[in-house]
Amino acid sequence: MAYNSAKVLPRHLDALLNQTRPLDEVVVVDNASADGTIEVVREHYPQVTLLRMAENLGSGGAWAAGLAYSALKARHNWTWGFDDDSVPCSDALELLVGGLSSLGEIANGVGITACMAVHAGTGATYPPLFWEDGFVRPSASQMLGPVLFPDLVIASGCMVRRDVVEKIGLPRSDFFMDFVDFEFCLRARDAGYRVAVFTNSRIRHEIGSARPVRLLMAPRVWSSHAPWREYYMSRNLVFSVWHLRPTWRAKAFCVRHLLRHAAGVVLFSSRRLTCLARMAQGFRDGKRGQLGVRFLPGC
Repeated sequence: MAYNSAKVLPRHLDALLNQTRPLDEVVVVDNASADGTIEVVREHYPQVTLLRMAENLGSGGAWAAGLAYSALKARHNWTWGFDDDSVPCSDALELLVGGLSSLGEIANGVGITACMAVHAGTGATYPPLFWEDGFVRPSASQMLGPVLFPDLVIASGCMVRRDVVEKIGLPRSDFFMDFVDFEFCLRARDAGYRVAVFTNSRIRHEIGSARPVRLLMAPRVWSSHAPWREYYMSRNLVFSVWHLRPTWRAKAFCVRHLLRHAAGVVLFSSRRLTCLARMAQGFRDGKRGQLGVRFLPGC
């Protein structure tokens, strides 16, 4: 999934094309880039399949378009998806495939498998999560094991089995961006599939503009996001809780989660007022069920 990524896409494609376990096909879904991304792919990567969108569909729409092509049209058994700023280690795919094989019969129930995403600058990981009327982080001991079976993983670095798409449908393009992957994982869980994360399979992933901070004298990592991203992060979480999984515990979690995040925005964001306003808009639109594109990157 690429958008105005002429500078970062080559390192990503080089990493894919140099995997120790070669891919059957590499596909770039371009979200109407205007910075020469298309020309970079056509000139330097003629072996890559290029799907060009007429407009920016966000990561949700691009992921849906990529899965529609790879799983439903090309009929690949598995589709490995990425954001354009993610770089898999050279053995990431080999370790994913080997990890699945090591599960034996358990692998038959796995519909999504994923790498561990690590921020290169800080070493912070984006951990897989459980969903129990809200986000639950794995324990330290679980993170040290070779494989986890969480409920939620980010789209970048996750591999989806074809029959999952055939059974539950495509990711929601009306989310545009953020929580698309989590909603898709929850649908897969509802359909009886498991998610497997192999901790030795790694990708370098930009987790927002992450930087180390101190909160209550404890070291933390804060990821700054643009105001338009804050809108979708808030809206899609609220919509998913209020309209798709409406328990009072989930609603209480959602409010607490957004208040904690708002406190972080106040403390650490350079655009705190605009970010808070976008979060409030997202909360309102999510409760009202108003989806679709509200803000584009740069707004």
